[in-house]
Amino acid sequence: MPVPGASSRLSTLSLPHTTVDSVVDDPGDDTTPASCRVQLTVTHPPAGDRVTVWVHLPAETWNGRLQARGGGGFLGGSPDSLLEPLRNGYACAATDAGHPGPSADFALDARGRLDWQAIRDFGHVGVHDMTVAAKAVVTAYYGQPPAFSYFHGCSTGGRQGLMAAQRHPADYDGVLSGAPAINFPKMQVGQIWGQLVMLERRNPVSAAKFEAALAAIVEAHDLVGDGVRDGVIGDPLAVDPDLGALVGLPTPDGPLTETDVEVLRLIGQGPRRRDGSFLWYGLAPGVPYAGLHDTAVVDGELVGQPFVFDLWWIGLFLEQDPAWDWRTLTRESFEALFDRSVEMYSAVLAADDPDLSAFADRGGRALVWHGAADFGIPFQGTVDYYERVRARLGAERTDEFLRLFLAPGVGHCGGGGGPQPTGQFEALVAWVEHGTAPEELLAVGTGADGAVRQTRPLYAYPGVARWTGEGDPADAAAFTRAEGTRLVPPAR
Repeated sequence: MPVPGASSRLSTLSLPHTTVDSVVDDPGDDTTPASCRVQLTVTHPPAGDRVTVWVHLPAETWNGRLQARGGGGFLGGSPDSLLEPLRNGYACAATDAGHPGPSADFALDARGRLDWQAIRDFGHVGVHDMTVAAKAVVTAYYGQPPAFSYFHGCSTGGRQGLMAAQRHPADYDGVLSGAPAINFPKMQVGQIWGQLVMLERRNPVSAAKFEAALAAIVEAHDLVGDGVRDGVIGDPLAVDPDLGALVGLPTPDGPLTETDVEVLRLIGQGPRRRDGSFLWYGLAPGVPYAGLHDTAVVDGELVGQPFVFDLWWIGLFLEQDPAWDWRTLTRESFEALFDRSVEMYSAVLAADDPDLSAFADRGGRALVWHGAADFGIPFQGTVDYYERVRARLGAERTDEFLRLFLAPGVGHCGGGGGPQPTGQFEALVAWVEHGTAPEELLAVGTGADGAVRQTRPLYAYPGVARWTGEGDPADAAAFTRAEGTRLVPPAR
C-alpha cells in the first residue's frame, strides 16, 4: 500500500536533473488495477537532451517488486508495455531512451551531425536513468524500495537488459533477454549483406524462389534434432544443407538457377571480407529469407528492397546522409562500413562484453532466449556471446547465473512455425527468489482458434528436445533431452 499522501508527494520528488512532469491517479477498470502513473524527464546538462521515463504503481495490488520493460528496433520503450506487469502487481517502468517514436532520425542533430548524447541515451544512459528514477519513485510512493528488480525485454529490449547487467550490475536482480541485439554494430550492417550479394550478382531472387528454397531445406532436414517431421529443424546448428541439389527446383517464378543457389549459399555463409575471412553470421538453415532479402517488381524489373533499419543505420549513423543510396554498395564499401560501425559504436551500443562477473557476484540471474528461425538477429550471435561468457568465467560459474534457451522454428521475439516459448519470466523470478535454476521451458503451439495443438520442452543450450519414439509427438511428455550441437565460432 502507498504511504499516506504518496501521490501528492511524488509531484515534489527531487532527483538530480530530473523533472516530474505529471502524477495521475488512474482509477483502473475491469482488467487493470487502480494505479498512480508518473512521468518524468531526465536531462544531462549541458547536452539539452530529454529522456522520458514512465513509472506505473499499483495502488493496492503491489507485489513488492519492480519490473522494467524494454523497447524494440530504434524504439527505446513505451508506456503501452506497462499494462501487463501492472496487471500482475508489479511497479513497472519504461523509457523512450531519449527520443520519441521508432525511427532513427535522432542520430543526427539539426545541423546533420551525429548527436552523440542522443546516441548514448539510446545505447545505455536512458535505461540507467529510468532505473534510478523508478526505484526512487517506488520508494517514495510505498515507503520502501522494491524487494526485487527485474528487466524484461526482447530485441532492443534484450540488448538493454544485458547492457544493464554489464554496465550497472546492481540495477537488476534478474534480466530476461529475448533475441538480444547485443552485437548491434555488427548485426545492423550485416543485415544488408544479402541485398549486396544480389546486387553484386545482378540477380535479385523473388519471394517465391526464396520460399521454395526454404521449404526444400526444411523438408530435407526436418528430422534433425527432434526426430519428428513437423516442418521445423530441431537443431539447425547440426545442419549443413546441400544447396547444389536445389538447382532446377521448380517454383512459381521458374526453376532455381545456379546463380540463385549461389546467392542462397552466400546468404547462409554470412558477411565475409574480400579475402573470405569471417565478419558476421548469416542465415541459419530453416530461417525465412523474407524481411532482410525482400525484392519487388518496380517498373517491370525485379529489384532489392532492403530492410528500413539497415538504410537508417548506414545512411544516418555511418554516412550521415539521409539520402544515401544503397545501390552504390560494393564489397569494398561494405567491408569499410562494417569496420566503421564496429569502431564507432561498439563502446556505446554493443552489449557483448562477456565479463558478467560483477553481475554474478551480487547474485544477479539472466535468462536469455532466442528463436532459431529469427530472420533479423542471427541466433548464432547470441550463442557466440554465451560461449564467450562461458570461456571467460568457466562453465560451472556461468551455469550459476546465466542460461540460454533456443526455440526451434520460432521467429524474431515470437511467431514462426515452431511452438512458442512460455513462462520465461516466471522461470526467471523462481530462479532469483527461490534459487530454482531453469533447466527447461515449455513451448506451446496453438491453432487459429487459440486451442493448444502442441507442447514441447525447450532445454537449456546445448540441449535439444528429442522424441522418444513413443507417445504423441505433439505432447511434451513424449520428448527427452538430448545433447545438441555446440556452436564453433569461426576464426576472426
